[in-house]
Amino acid sequence: MWVSSIRGRASLMGMGVVLALVCGYGSSAVAATPGSSRSDAPSTVIPVVASTNVYGDIVRQVGGDHVKVVSIINDPAQDPHSYEASTQNRLALSKAKVVVENGGGYDDFIGRMLDGTKNSSPTVINAVQVSGRAAQEGTDLNEHVWYDFSAMGRLADRIAAALAKASPGDADVFLQHAKSFKDRLTALEGKEQQIKAAHGGAPVAVTEPVPLYMTEASGLRNKTPADFSQAVEEGSDVSPHSLRQMLALFTGNHVKALIYNQQTSGPETEQVKKAAEDHRIPVVPVTETLPRGEDYIGWMTANVEALKHTLDR
Repeated sequence: MWVSSIRGRASLMGMGVVLALVCGYGSSAVAATPGSSRSDAPSTVIPVVASTNVYGDIVRQVGGDHVKVVSIINDPAQDPHSYEASTQNRLALSKAKVVVENGGGYDDFIGRMLDGTKNSSPTVINAVQVSGRAAQEGTDLNEHVWYDFSAMGRLADRIAAALAKASPGDADVFLQHAKSFKDRLTALEGKEQQIKAAHGGAPVAVTEPVPLYMTEASGLRNKTPADFSQAVEEGSDVSPHSLRQMLALFTGNHVKALIYNQQTSGPETEQVKKAAEDHRIPVVPVTETLPRGEDYIGWMTANVEALKHTLDR
């Protein structure tokens, strides 16, 4: 079972787990989708709970003024595996008409909390199930499906359908917003294809599997020793052998870039980053959760463009 890459990092866990009933950027107020008007009173405001701010933002993109979203995990210091249910979050789930979770073991607290509430009616959407992704033979499932743009397009459709069920009179609005969101995802997939056309087969390394769906769609080859990335994401000790293998990718100039999860760090990942920099291997930073002040499309656009710029130079 995959374990959250946030888990086990003393530098992050020392910050504590501070849960706030906020939506994405720190506000639980009803948010407007671009092109919508706050003066147009929605016929229904649908209460939605998302396990993370990534999915909370996508719900807002689809639901616009018609949704009020609570995102439970919205800070890189919060670990889904060590999350302890708060009274406020239980209350939000008890009232939710739609719940969006990642699934695949990433945010099991959602299921446990739902079991403890009297809410038997919400539509629960599991992003991993929607993605169709499954563990490959001999490997664990990479649960970071929000880096899979085609999967997020299917998720937007599923969210639109769930919101339409809760508010049938607004179904056309949700469908239109989902289409707009998917159009922007299509543009992102086009950027991935540009990378593939120019750099298909280029070898790269990652500190964790966070961005692998993006790198795979871009035609890049992951050269990271499996034992290294697995140990880092599980917060366990990296074996000396795996570390030597990883460092050799940079000392021997065997990769074109290191894609580095900047939300987590430890002695091994810092050593790897330094080795890449010392050997003039470019480092592309990525994050696991949505940065404050950004939306999903802007965040992912920046990730893809940073990767393309690095490989183009």
